[in-house]
Amino acid sequence: MQDIENIEITCPSDAFLKIIKGKCKTTIIVLIKKGRNRFSEMKRTLPTISERMIAKQLNELESDDIIIRKVIEAMPLRVEYYLTEYGESIYPIVRDMRRWGYKHLEKLNTLEL
Repeated sequence: MQDIENIEITCPSDAFLKIIKGKCKTTIIVLIKKGRNRFSEMKRTLPTISERMIAKQLNELESDDIIIRKVIEAMPLRVEYYLTEYGESIYPIVRDMRRWGYKHLEKLNTLEL
């Protein structure tokens, strides 16, 4: 049995935020869900993000079991990303969070006028 003093107690919301925190991670999740699941498609959709940063976010999402990377044995070789079953469970939350974010940005823009 583990010693209770050595177990880090975390807030469930913080656990969620740790997964999705990162440059455009929520956008990457949405892109994959909508079928833009190849690196080149993501790069075209996110032109202000470096290839290195996109790769880093994909690696983190894969490590967290949100996405899976599949190599397609064709000529030329292709790599595609898919949401895991676990990743599918986070998608509705991400979608709703982004909807709220858009509404908030609209509100901020109307306040500035």
